[in-house]
Amino acid sequence: MSKLFIQLGFEGFALAAWETVYMTAISTAIAYLIGLPVGILLCVTDKDGVRPVVWLNKLLGAAVNILRSIPFIILMVALIPFSRALIGTSIGNGAMIVMLVVAAAPYIARMAESALKEVDRGVVEAARSMGAGVFAIVWKVYLPEAKPSLIVGAVISTVTVLGYSAMAGTIAAGGLGTLAVTQARPSNAQDVIWLCVAITVLIVQVVQELGMWIARRTDRRIPPRAKKIRTK
Repeated sequence: MSKLFIQLGFEGFALAAWETVYMTAISTAIAYLIGLPVGILLCVTDKDGVRPVVWLNKLLGAAVNILRSIPFIILMVALIPFSRALIGTSIGNGAMIVMLVVAAAPYIARMAESALKEVDRGVVEAARSMGAGVFAIVWKVYLPEAKPSLIVGAVISTVTVLGYSAMAGTIAAGGLGTLAVTQARPSNAQDVIWLCVAITVLIVQVVQELGMWIARRTDRRIPPRAKKIRTK
């Protein structure tokens, strides 16, 4: 057992795990609040959408694609001045949340767009034939029908953000990434590194299992009896 492992104790690992969960949860929630409306706009304004606006769709699509194409480690460094200007610091949990939101929002936008486009067009056309407007179609057709896919997308996005937060250890953002990269690695504390790995895997498994359970419970396409069988 390494000296660092003993120094950290339960409290040190618990604090690092909490910082990771905190950064991931807050960043994903804010990114979803930004990415979901953008995804809805991308779906609605598509040439086959309920309100085609080609120029807006291309503009949004280009912005999303540009941000998605930048590797997070590079984007993180590029956003240091922006984070410092926005919240007054470029290190710590707050700065990392800013960077994670910028990185995750475009990813979530595409996930949301894909989920909404999976909705049966017959249902959408039926709503339009009954005189439903764009807002009503989005609120009463797209979102309810795509809810399971949106939840699955949220789970995938959360796990992705969790992976990004580990990279943030290189700029002292806090959490398990910082513990493993800036403290354990220089002192070659392999036991600390592997415990960080184990805790991260545990967090991912909890998020995935909880998210998939919620998705199954909200999927109206699955008969009630089948839901009970799947959850056993």
